[in-house]
Amino acid sequence: MARLALLLTALFLPRSLGRMWPLRLAWALAALGIAAGTDPTAPPPDKASIFADLTPAELRAVRDFLMGRPELGLSPSRGGSLAQNTLFLVELLPPKKRLALRHLDKGGPAPRRQARAVVFFGGQAEPNVTEFAVGPLPRPSSYRPLRFKGRRTVPFAARPMTQLEYELLHRALVQATEPLYRLLRDATGFWYHNCTDRCLTFSDIAPRGLAPGERRSWFMLQRFVEGYFLHPVGLEILIDHRDPDPHRWAVQSLWYNGQYFSSPQELAERYEQGQVAVARLADHASQLLYSTYVPRGRFTTGTPTDVHGAKVCEPQGRRYRLRGNRLEYGGWSLAFRLRSSSGLQLFDLRFNEERVAYEVSVQEAIAFYGGDTPAAMQTKYIDAGWGMGSVTYELAPGIDCPEVATYLDAHHFYDTDRPVRFARAVCIFELPTGVPLRRHFNSNFQGGYHFYAGLEGHALVLRTTSTVYNYDYIWDFLLYPNGVMEAKVHATGFIHATFYTPQGRRYGSRVQSHVLGNMHTHLVHYKVDLDIAGTGNSFETVDLSFENISNPWSPDARVVQPWLHRQPRRSERQAAFPLGQALPRYLLFSNPRQHNRWGHARSYRIQHSSHAGRVLPRGWREERGISWARWGSGGGSRQRAPPGASRGVGYHLAVTRHHENEAVSSSLYTQNDPWEPLVNFESFIRDDESIEDQDLVAWVTVGFLHIPHAEDVPNTATPGNAVGFFLRPFNFFDEDPSVASLSPVIVRPLDQTFSRLEVQRWTPDSPGPCVAPGPFTYNGTYWPQ
Repeated sequence: MARLALLLTALFLPRSLGRMWPLRLAWALAALGIAAGTDPTAPPPDKASIFADLTPAELRAVRDFLMGRPELGLSPSRGGSLAQNTLFLVELLPPKKRLALRHLDKGGPAPRRQARAVVFFGGQAEPNVTEFAVGPLPRPSSYRPLRFKGRRTVPFAARPMTQLEYELLHRALVQATEPLYRLLRDATGFWYHNCTDRCLTFSDIAPRGLAPGERRSWFMLQRFVEGYFLHPVGLEILIDHRDPDPHRWAVQSLWYNGQYFSSPQELAERYEQGQVAVARLADHASQLLYSTYVPRGRFTTGTPTDVHGAKVCEPQGRRYRLRGNRLEYGGWSLAFRLRSSSGLQLFDLRFNEERVAYEVSVQEAIAFYGGDTPAAMQTKYIDAGWGMGSVTYELAPGIDCPEVATYLDAHHFYDTDRPVRFARAVCIFELPTGVPLRRHFNSNFQGGYHFYAGLEGHALVLRTTSTVYNYDYIWDFLLYPNGVMEAKVHATGFIHATFYTPQGRRYGSRVQSHVLGNMHTHLVHYKVDLDIAGTGNSFETVDLSFENISNPWSPDARVVQPWLHRQPRRSERQAAFPLGQALPRYLLFSNPRQHNRWGHARSYRIQHSSHAGRVLPRGWREERGISWARWGSGGGSRQRAPPGASRGVGYHLAVTRHHENEAVSSSLYTQNDPWEPLVNFESFIRDDESIEDQDLVAWVTVGFLHIPHAEDVPNTATPGNAVGFFLRPFNFFDEDPSVASLSPVIVRPLDQTFSRLEVQRWTPDSPGPCVAPGPFTYNGTYWPQ
């Protein structure tokens, strides 16, 4: 997953090249205010408002309050130097669960509305990053520091990148590449410094170094053309930029086409002396780029693709209701927000007014790579560190979501001085699944039938995307009428490609003459704070075992049959299921004091849709930052850990007690300091607390191995590249709750010739017209307000 570090080449082009400016990255990103309709500042009307993202007015109020505190000494984030104090991020600080439940369930007062503010204190003798709680909103009057578990401080070197730092790095690259002008011009036809229309750009690699406190980044140069991620030129540069003073930055190493050099001057001199193996790239006509979406080739069947395909429609209006940030559909109701730091977050998830989960949210997404070049072997992307929830660019009607979807704007305050509006960042729509929710044809086995009955399949989809530079994640939560919820993520976009070398085939596939698609593993982490008919829950696994018994109706025979093997999981270690081992097939969360009509404990089941695997050996340096993804021999293992490694393993699923200081499994800072992470997930289960009749949180890991191949050009396609999990009722109800739907059809013959039929339905006979006419529109901009 390459990180285009701002397209700084485009930012510094002459104005005559304005046609390239729309490709610039926007840096004003993060703390969302979701809004529907024409008034994005209108507050939600009900209790869901305690979870609503900050409005633009609230974001500005927090900014103005903090900027006005002389003791903080804040300066605008634009311009200036790294050695100053700046406000980096503002977003909602959700209320504590105890206070929220008192308000939601017992009519208590609404919790005070507060913001989370992240400040970079770069203007101090010992720079650091500090997070604050600011409130009460909408008129803040106080602030207090927020502490991580263990009261650790955030090292300044662990901070996320900013536009200012990238601008300074661009200047450093201009200086570093100036001696290489002839090499780059001769080999690629493009260059970096003083370029016009044949410019190079770069992707930067993380983590930035090999140990805590370092800030050394590899920069991979690429041709700045459409789909530049697939156009590496074979030059990678390592810059040490830890010091706040850019005059003290230095180029530490270069790699060109399989050779290492200590300085740009050495590479330039050896090129002039004919001592460099030069990789000369063919020139590309812009209309024939392999990285473009422009159609080429043909399908041999000749079936038409130049007309519109099937569309989603709402022939008789919407069947869901949106009130502020509260969403209702069939039996479902929930509150939602879009965290700038990590993405979609659901709260107070209920079915028929009974809470199923207090919170379901995206925590982290990672992609760990292998390769032959230094950039490839260093690439271990941990996407919350890139503002994964803030890069929610405009959704295209008819492509990203159906034309009939409800589109919502988002407002982010991330590395900016003003809130930034992202138009159509979220969409909501009802999706025909194309398969019945349930059906039966009751044959009479004589050429006819007794009845046919079926219920059409639909789901409500809540969707956003995260375009984390080259990769596009499509995040979905789906609500089904039978009490099932599905969390799903599709991976698409451009592969993270490096320069091809013969040794590179060990780490991926050659996809163009000088391009290697590097192997990588995607893992995504979710938090599922379950409240199954209350907060007192227990957890058990169920699988099958076999028994060999005497046949009671034929004593001389034996019967081998399956039986249900139930295993209560009484402590956190017993409820941690490592990657690399088979997961029990039924993972049940129950309320031991609540039973359905048939005497079963009311339960919900987590069901994985994933083939996640390990990304690094257990205990290796960067692996410590993602201990939720750690791989090993089991939660109770006595296996000896490598020197310096924390104990524990990685988990398909881990179940812990709810604690307010264990609210998230990752942080903004893990990417740039995975070696000593501020949030160490392993500490959540290390104390091995009891999880019987407790407030439980399930932490779910899903993912897949991606070995890029020729068909990933120009982009990775979504089929086969989706993972997630289901929340499914298991004896929670007395019967399938979708029987309340008025959408089934029942057909019964009225005579033995089947010439007269009774068709029973509760919806109109004809759905009516489908998609309303209207042209495609798209804007794609996101500007400060």
